[in-house]
Amino acid sequence: MSGLAALLSRPAFGRGTGLRSQLLLAVVCAGYAVGAGVGWGSAGLRLFMGDFGLSVAALIAAVSCFVYARRGDSRLRPAWLLFSLSSAMAAGGNAVWGWYEVVLSRDVPSPSLADLFFLCFAPPAIVGLLVLAKRPVNRAGWVCLVLDSWLIGGSLLTLSWSLALAHTAHVANAGGESVARAALSLAYPLLDIVLVSMVLALHFRRVSANRSAVNTAIAGLALTVLCDALFTSPLLRSAYQSGQLLDAGWFAGSLLLAYAPWGAHRGVDNAVRSGRAPRSTSRPIAGSLAALTPYLAAAVCTLGILYSVVDGRRPDRVVIVTGCAVVLALVVRQAIMLLDNIALTHELAQKENHFRSLVQGSSDVIMIAEPSGVLRYVSPAAAGVYGRAAEDLVGTELSSVIHPDDLGPFVHEARRFLAAPPREEPTTRIECRFRSGTGDWLHVESTVNRHQGGLLLNSRDVTERVRLQEQLQHNAEHDPLTDLPNRALFTARVAQALGGRRSGDLGAAVLFIDLDGFKAVNDSIGHQAGDELLVQAAGRLQDSVRAWDTAARLGGDEFAALIVGDGSHDQAARECQVHEIADRLRLTLSQPYRIGGGEVRVAASIGVAFAEPGITPKDLMRNADLAMYRAKAGGKDRVELYAPQMQAEVVRRSELAARVRTALRDGEFTLLHQPVVHLASGTVAAVAAQARWRSAQGILTPAEFLRVAGDGDRAAELGSWLLEEAVERAADRARAGHPTAVSVRVPAGRILDRALPFGSVEALLTRHGLSSSALMIEVADNDPRIPFDELEQRLVALRRLGVRIALDGFGNGYAAVNALRRLPVDVLKLDRNLVEGVVESARLNKITSGLLRIACDLGMQSVADGVDGPEQVRALRAMGCTHGQGMAFSGPVDEYRLRRTLVRGRFPVAGGGPVAQPVLAGGWIPLQGRSHDETTVPPT
Repeated sequence: MSGLAALLSRPAFGRGTGLRSQLLLAVVCAGYAVGAGVGWGSAGLRLFMGDFGLSVAALIAAVSCFVYARRGDSRLRPAWLLFSLSSAMAAGGNAVWGWYEVVLSRDVPSPSLADLFFLCFAPPAIVGLLVLAKRPVNRAGWVCLVLDSWLIGGSLLTLSWSLALAHTAHVANAGGESVARAALSLAYPLLDIVLVSMVLALHFRRVSANRSAVNTAIAGLALTVLCDALFTSPLLRSAYQSGQLLDAGWFAGSLLLAYAPWGAHRGVDNAVRSGRAPRSTSRPIAGSLAALTPYLAAAVCTLGILYSVVDGRRPDRVVIVTGCAVVLALVVRQAIMLLDNIALTHELAQKENHFRSLVQGSSDVIMIAEPSGVLRYVSPAAAGVYGRAAEDLVGTELSSVIHPDDLGPFVHEARRFLAAPPREEPTTRIECRFRSGTGDWLHVESTVNRHQGGLLLNSRDVTERVRLQEQLQHNAEHDPLTDLPNRALFTARVAQALGGRRSGDLGAAVLFIDLDGFKAVNDSIGHQAGDELLVQAAGRLQDSVRAWDTAARLGGDEFAALIVGDGSHDQAARECQVHEIADRLRLTLSQPYRIGGGEVRVAASIGVAFAEPGITPKDLMRNADLAMYRAKAGGKDRVELYAPQMQAEVVRRSELAARVRTALRDGEFTLLHQPVVHLASGTVAAVAAQARWRSAQGILTPAEFLRVAGDGDRAAELGSWLLEEAVERAADRARAGHPTAVSVRVPAGRILDRALPFGSVEALLTRHGLSSSALMIEVADNDPRIPFDELEQRLVALRRLGVRIALDGFGNGYAAVNALRRLPVDVLKLDRNLVEGVVESARLNKITSGLLRIACDLGMQSVADGVDGPEQVRALRAMGCTHGQGMAFSGPVDEYRLRRTLVRGRFPVAGGGPVAQPVLAGGWIPLQGRSHDETTVPPT
């Protein structure tokens, strides 16, 4: 950083000019000068070129200035019109001069019309220069402008009078010339003196607009005045003839004035089109000459007086009067300038105090760094912002307060900024960390300007803003409840892991985790407890993964983990390792959670997917999600690895779900009924409603298509259709003289669904005119996480309505005893797994006999599902089973065959005869006892 001056450099920029136009102008002027120098080859051509050549050049200048005035800047238009008029006068004078010398072939009389034109050349040019001048801002400025013009003009008049004009006037008086000729001989030099005075006085006061054009015009006028001065001198005028070398100066002056607006204007346009703005450069030399102008004028005036004294002549009155006037003007001007300087000094002191107060009172820190990188000035605000006194920072290098990690970018940006054109980029912003007085690093934002080759920094502390931005960024990428990475950040981490894998390393794996039974926690003990469970689960997940792995919460009770590959090429060993991690994680998440003084248990289903060549983060996460859903469908609380056929199964499920939706809308589902037969008498006690789908592949049972579809919405829609259709058919049969009860299988989750309150069942029965006792709901679910409290309330409400309750699948699940203990059950429906082996297996025989004995003791009816043979009928009847359902009597039949069966009224029963403890009277399944009616839980 000590060599900051070598690093912070700026390039130089140039502007294009009309090079070809300038070259053409130089060639034309040089050609005219060469021709005049050799006399043009003949006397006639010399006179023609000396008179009409100058007239044509002046006419070109007049036309050029006039045309540009019609198109150019409106503020400078009067000046160019006056220059056009002045050139037109010069063209007229030269044309008259040529008329006498070339056309009439005689000398030009004096005075003549040419003298009138030539005398009218100077006044428009003088007024045009006044228009080009920068107008003074106050009265003192106008007075100084007049005094400067007089100082220059008076000094030139004194010198000219001493050198030539006095002699000219004396000769005119001695020769007896007329007053007009004497005045004319003095008018030319006096007007030239006035014009030169205006040129010199206004050269340092010209406007900044189109500066190149103004400079060229002033140069052309100055060249013309110089030639006029040489012409009026006695030595040259006596020997002057048209077409001599002096005419080349007038010719060049006219062409310069003609070129001035167009050539300079084209250069500016080219710079603008190239994207470069014209630079404003400082003019110290011009400023110095402007300040010395009065003194130089006084010196010239003094030289004029001294010339008269040294020559031995008594000073002329004109010289004495003019010299005294010049001295007086100089004294007055200096007095005005002294007063003006006193006022400016006072104003400058006030502004300096004002800006010093602003700098020292600003809450921002203002620092000036030299090109070497050393801090030359630091404002007092550094004590409050950096905790360091400004005096301690002055003299230190900028690198000592900038964080090492930010120093390189800081220097790079500073170099780029200083190399850029100031007009295109006046300032820049740099953000870095500064060392505070306590040693901490503060985030500082600096507005940087150029200052004498170095840097001017206006810095402010933005640490809180940076912290807020970092917090907002953290919140955008993390879950607000568990503070784990959210789905967006997890997806980015997966993409990073896939993009940064070494060749052949396919060990990266994604785990999708779902908490089984979390919804029951929310429903039973509240969402606040559910949030606490999620926080504890997130902590366990975070502690179970490695430091370089990523644990995330995707939403709800879904979590994910990214297990980064270790570079191993043994894919089988890697899969085994990740599977062990996933299983250990499953056990950890399945441990009891301490919430509100009690324990809550949930399980975890985990899907694992490994990275494959060319796989995208989206596909990898989808594969893990599919594996997780396969784990849930396979019984939950397990780990499942992704297999390619899972995606095909998803496609099949989606297609089948769409087909089921269409089938429900198009009426492709049909309702069948299977008789429930009294085992003692063979009479039909009830019918079990079952749905079938008549698809193109044949007739499918709900177990076949719902298992593949896996769509809870479709299952709920089908369940609603089944209940509606079964009640409507039962009501029709009752009105036709076949009042047979109908049982409908409803999953426990469907009963708990808010969309199926008991009021809707009552409205359904009322709408179709079916007695509530003719409907039996078969509760089917073995999930131990079903909230029994809520399920009990719903079933009690249905019981009070008159609907009978059957416990479906009894004997197949560890929740059966708890359901039997708490739920208001009227009928036990034995699972077909018990019935199928009741004859062959003595163990199943004893289990089934015990279950039937429990049902009999509790006063419940019993129905055996899957009774397919006569030996099963005899065995079940001997055990006390009251009813049976299966192929031993009839399979599911349509409405026409069902009514024929009901007309017949009974089925032949193998080994008929009296059985122990007959429980039926007639073909109905009556309500036996009311052991569960005393439940005090109110209906919901």
